[in-house]
Amino acid sequence: MTSIDPAAAAVELIGIDKVFNEGTANAVEALRGIDLTVQQGDFISLIGPSGCGKSTLLRVIADLLPPSSGTASVFGKTATQARLDQDHAMAFQKAGLFDWRTVRANIELPLELKGWSKAKRRARSEEMLELVKLDDFASHYPFHLSGGMQQRVAIARCLTFEPKLLLMDEPFGALDEMTREHMQAELLRIYQELDTTIVFVTHSIAEAVYLSSRVVVMSPRPGEIHSTIDVDLGERTDAIRNDAAFFEKTNEVRNALRSVEQVPG
Repeated sequence: MTSIDPAAAAVELIGIDKVFNEGTANAVEALRGIDLTVQQGDFISLIGPSGCGKSTLLRVIADLLPPSSGTASVFGKTATQARLDQDHAMAFQKAGLFDWRTVRANIELPLELKGWSKAKRRARSEEMLELVKLDDFASHYPFHLSGGMQQRVAIARCLTFEPKLLLMDEPFGALDEMTREHMQAELLRIYQELDTTIVFVTHSIAEAVYLSSRVVVMSPRPGEIHSTIDVDLGERTDAIRNDAAFFEKTNEVRNALRSVEQVPG
């Protein structure tokens, strides 16, 4: 495993294009000319109309999809090398837990696959259970848990090997509003405690503004970066949701989205 260059950007995308079924009558241009730099410690949200390529872009960063052209690097490495070095983890909208494994066993799965001893796995899962505040549910099974608790288990599983980059594809999209707000607060707590970098896909303007240091607004397909909006709201607490600065920033993102939706495809 190669070491991470502390001076390197967490993510560097240059000229990323993605065409599905390239060279055929069914070709679909998903991404066009994406240039994006994510610095270490950033919390970046990707937002845009449905089908604009947000999830595709996340998968290019994760090396789950190859770009048709352009380059993607993670911590100064190729996206492929970063994946092999396990520099990042990915959380999806569905928790994707195994119902026949306990909460603890689900969290320990990546470490089991890496060949960690039972004692080391147990010690690490204890830390993760405490981090996501599920200490009392270690021996329960996923179907005993609420949707929000299942997502916390999924996040804990992603964090077992302390990835320096966390890629999240609408992880709270299926949750009710109150659970979603609670999970947003939990994610910010974990983000601050672990000093990680996050790239987060969402359809929610309020969620993007509440969580992020920057919001990247994408255009309709083929997805391009329309604008990048800095969000400087200080400490994020429930009170900030009622602050005038919060409403001003959500309106700025909303207006950017309205402008891209009015641009002819």
